[in-house]
Amino acid sequence: MIAAIRPATEADAEGIRSLVERAYRGDAARGGWTHEADLFASDRTSLDEVLAVFADPDRTMLVATADGQTVGTVTIARIAPQRCYLGMLAVDPAMQAGGLGRRLIAAAEGVARDRFAVTTMEMTVISSRHELLDWYLRQGYAPNGELRHLTGAGGAQLAMQVLERAL
Repeated sequence: MIAAIRPATEADAEGIRSLVERAYRGDAARGGWTHEADLFASDRTSLDEVLAVFADPDRTMLVATADGQTVGTVTIARIAPQRCYLGMLAVDPAMQAGGLGRRLIAAAEGVARDRFAVTTMEMTVISSRHELLDWYLRQGYAPNGELRHLTGAGGAQLAMQVLERAL
């Protein structure tokens, strides 16, 4: 099954929200290798958060669909004149390790260059997720030396490694 990637619309919002939860949280997420199911007790996103992307001229979202189902998504946000943030990259756990994540990143980088005219893309990855960090390094991203902190399940303090790539 080959997924088609296109700009998301408000009509895609619930499918995106549902996909993000399947990919990041709960038992369904454990079917993939990129989940955070054991790190956070809360939902990853809400319908309101997804819909807010469409109202913000500095953000956009791509969606991947296959056989009428939402199977991938990524959000691109301009955070500085020459910098975008790549976030909420999610691939259906049943389709992970098949190349869709790489395709979504490439499409997001194209949007960052073409729509936002930026020269750098950044993202954050939980520093303890070594296999995920290694995957992003293979995609051409590199640590910029910055760490950001957040609180996980049970009050656990987590460090987010900031990665970036010149576009």
